[in-house]
Amino acid sequence: MHLNPAIVSKKAMFAEVESEPGAIARQKPPRRVFFWWMRSFLLVVGTVLAVGLIVVIRRAKPILRTRVIETLSARFHGPVELSNFQVSVTHGFQVSGRDLKIYGPSDPNPHRPGVQPLISIGEFRFAADIFSLLHTPMRIHRVALRDLELNLPPREQRQRAGLTRGKIKIFVDEFFCQQARLIINTLKPGKLPIEFEINNLRMRDIGPGQPLLFDATLINPKPVGAIQSTGQFGPWDADQPRNSPVRGRYAFTHADLSTIRGIGGMLSSTGQFAGTLGGIVVEGTTDTPDFQITISGHPLPLHTDFHALVDGTSGDTYLQPVEADFLHSSLLAKGSILRLKNSGGHRVLLDVTVNPARIEDLLKLGVRTLPPVMTGRAELKTSFDLSPGQAAISDRLRLSGSFHISDAHFSNQKVQARLDALSLRSLGRPKLAKDGTLDKVRSEMNGVFGLSEGVLSFPNIHFEVPGTKLDLGGIYSLDGKQFDFHGKARMDAKLSHMVTGWKSVFLKPVDPFFSKHGAGTELPVKVTGTRSEPHFGLDFHHKSRSE
Repeated sequence: MHLNPAIVSKKAMFAEVESEPGAIARQKPPRRVFFWWMRSFLLVVGTVLAVGLIVVIRRAKPILRTRVIETLSARFHGPVELSNFQVSVTHGFQVSGRDLKIYGPSDPNPHRPGVQPLISIGEFRFAADIFSLLHTPMRIHRVALRDLELNLPPREQRQRAGLTRGKIKIFVDEFFCQQARLIINTLKPGKLPIEFEINNLRMRDIGPGQPLLFDATLINPKPVGAIQSTGQFGPWDADQPRNSPVRGRYAFTHADLSTIRGIGGMLSSTGQFAGTLGGIVVEGTTDTPDFQITISGHPLPLHTDFHALVDGTSGDTYLQPVEADFLHSSLLAKGSILRLKNSGGHRVLLDVTVNPARIEDLLKLGVRTLPPVMTGRAELKTSFDLSPGQAAISDRLRLSGSFHISDAHFSNQKVQARLDALSLRSLGRPKLAKDGTLDKVRSEMNGVFGLSEGVLSFPNIHFEVPGTKLDLGGIYSLDGKQFDFHGKARMDAKLSHMVTGWKSVFLKPVDPFFSKHGAGTELPVKVTGTRSEPHFGLDFHHKSRSE
């Protein structure tokens, strides 16, 4: 009988097992072998993950670098330079870089030597989720920047500069920047680029086709001070940047006016703005409790309310209008503040109306002598042209206008006493003038004037007290050292009726010689001396230009 070897083998195996009941226990693997196997498995897995993480990090660096460059190139259609780019996992997944420059097809700022980038960043850093590398577009919560400079090309070059929409591969929720500069360039003749120094800038909710929120601290060069501004800007209009909307609020505090030569005081201003980059409507107020013009040195409180239109692309401002109040006087001004290329400053062109006003307020503002030489009601209209420069305001200011002063009284008692006596004599009451019975008459004055290089010129001044009319012309220096007026005095009374006693008898024969042009007496007169000590007298030897 032939047996299958496999069956015989199995039977033998079962027989052996049955004959040795403790063999199963001896064949089970020990527990330490199991844990050794698990440790080996985890070690292998950890090694694989570590190697994989290293590979991912090494690959992440070129991936992120490529993403950054591609995004910026697509956005601005220009070459991008990035000299340093680092990826670190020491404290999370961190990305940093230095010396980022984005160029356009042409130089955005021809006023500087060499080709300037549209955007340059001294340093940037951000954190990213490693899994976000697998998504397009990639999203980053916050980017921190330092030494940012934005060179906005002239309007004529902006389309060629690549400021159009491109495919965005990275979205950023928030930007924070320390030390930024915005330069808005222009090709307009006689214009320089406008520059804004921004100390701290925070932008939020950044995305295509929607406005971004911002908080910024701007450093104003003149007057020196910090402007805190919050609001929203955009969305950016790439084809017409001037049409990009902007709105917000600002606070300008502790602005030192003494950084503008010729004036002084500490200004504070608050307001709001809205519009587009090419036409920003600004409404606000200013308060300067110690405003002064240097030449007078008299601080006084100044409050203004203003409505202005600002061209953010050129830096020109159009005042529509400014209303100012100081002491008992009010001022209304309309005009423009224009940036000039050759002088590197602003030219202020205004039409100014002062009404109602007090002449003592105007003199206190612009003249050093105290008390003011005259009090009374005043009205004034003038053109105002202030050129930029380093000279004092009184030397750079040009005025051309007219004025009217009523109910005027001179603070110098000697001057007022002479006017009182003159009024009585010209009315034919010399005895009252001689006895000192004075009425303290009020004067009225009107005329035209001009200011140039610190000297006021008066082609025609009409001065009137009861019984006397004076028509004068002359000059008056703001420093008080030059006071020179000449003209005609016309009195109601004849010359002999202005004096008493033998003088009246002696002058009666000459009355016809001085009775001219419908006046009882017409005499040539002069007012000379200084602002504090003017001198009145006859002027028979002076000849006018017409003579």
